[in-house]
Amino acid sequence: FIILTDKDFGPMKEAERRVREEGKLLRDGAEPLVSEDVVMLASKPNIPKRSVNMIVPVLTMVAMMPVGLLITGHGSIEQGSGSTAVFWAVLAAIAVGAVMYRWQKIMTTSELTDLFLKGVGGLIPMAILMMLAFALGNTCKALGTGPYVAGLTKGWMHARYVPAVIFIVGAFIAFATGTSWGTFAIMIPIAIPMATIIGANLPLTLGAVLGGGVFGDHCSPISDTTIISSMASATDHIDHVRTQLPYALVSGAIALVLYLAAGFLF
Repeated sequence: FIILTDKDFGPMKEAERRVREEGKLLRDGAEPLVSEDVVMLASKPNIPKRSVNMIVPVLTMVAMMPVGLLITGHGSIEQGSGSTAVFWAVLAAIAVGAVMYRWQKIMTTSELTDLFLKGVGGLIPMAILMMLAFALGNTCKALGTGPYVAGLTKGWMHARYVPAVIFIVGAFIAFATGTSWGTFAIMIPIAIPMATIIGANLPLTLGAVLGGGVFGDHCSPISDTTIISSMASATDHIDHVRTQLPYALVSGAIALVLYLAAGFLF
């Protein structure tokens, strides 16, 4: 709707006005969130620009996905491990890209190794956060947190309101932690027993967990996707959060109303 009507609102409207009338991509005093490692990767002289250097590694990654699913599923894609297949596909793409860049003398072996380690190092905080989130989720499952919470709320919470409540709680957790997957790990062991005991619609409740996690993650200033968006657009991080937040809140409010309606209908 906004794309078709070109009707911006909130901080985004002011940013659009500034760009069109003043020609300023950034407000005065803004600090672009750009990684120094990205800035330092300038084009090397005397090296022809070939699109194949990007296309081939990407196609390799895409092609390796079903292969990985077939291998991990012992001949069945449906039974394959998605996470393992993605891991293998990414490694294959990196290997193919490294061989191509080394063969064309675009990068030395030392440069390739250094960039690979920097990339892996940048993911360590997220990996630790995910590990702790899954540990917390397993702890909640072992302690029976889901049935306990369901028992506390069974007397006063109607099953119709469970999906909407789960959506709100999931959104707050994702906003605070900055990770949707971590929210899934925490909320699913709680939401499923809760929906089962209270009698709420199970698929709808599970959808509320996923929707709330994605919504909160999108709004969170500490989310990896939010940070990467700020880096990719070379904009001030807080400005990016402020400009996209009103649109996300409108979408979240609509989703909440629909979860309430669906709770009564189903």
